[in-house]
Amino acid sequence: MNYITSNIPYFKTWVRREYTTNFDRYHGEFLHGMAIAVTTLPMRTLTFQILFTGCENEEENVHGGAMWARMPLTALVGDTPFEEWPEPMPTELAQPWDCQSHHHSVFVLNRATPCPWQAKIDGNFFPAKYYFTIDYTDTEVADDPAQHKQSHVLELMDAGPWTGNIVALPNNRVRVTNPAWFATGEGPPDFRPSQWVHHSKQDPNYVNDTSRVFNNLYAETDDEEDEEEA
Repeated sequence: MNYITSNIPYFKTWVRREYTTNFDRYHGEFLHGMAIAVTTLPMRTLTFQILFTGCENEEENVHGGAMWARMPLTALVGDTPFEEWPEPMPTELAQPWDCQSHHHSVFVLNRATPCPWQAKIDGNFFPAKYYFTIDYTDTEVADDPAQHKQSHVLELMDAGPWTGNIVALPNNRVRVTNPAWFATGEGPPDFRPSQWVHHSKQDPNYVNDTSRVFNNLYAETDDEEDEEEA
């Protein structure tokens, strides 16, 4: 389990340039880079380690090789040809639940790749490209079965003015599609978050009946005990 920062399956990205100047200038301009690592800070959005490539300017390259740590999720746009640059998204739509812990893991759901995903944004479903998933642990919220959330990092496709934005959504805001494997459902699943924690010692009989506790490979059987008494 990693702490604070992890390597990720890197992806090429465009970065909203105003994020690199404290929002003082360059609104509507973009710098090209690669997102190569992610940082999870509780009560904040995902942030990324960016390695700039400098390829946005053919005449002079002043950004190639420059690094930026903890670039917010909302600064990132996919490396996709656009007719128009994507509009910025409100943070609460791009990542509805903030990071739940410093401790996390990064992984790719291979069985859900490269399946098309659907992302629910502001009540509407849009097709999305799946990148990877982040899971959290070691806090009361992250380890509470009723509150736990994963972050699936996606690029929005065909989402109108938001097409190309990078988002991080939990399971209850996404759906995987693959007609070769299953028929994609319609409407909200009949799910309800679990309030229960399941463990081996939750049954009172665990301590009331010690034979169940020690019923392992080397435990004596009832027949063997009867023979010894005879």
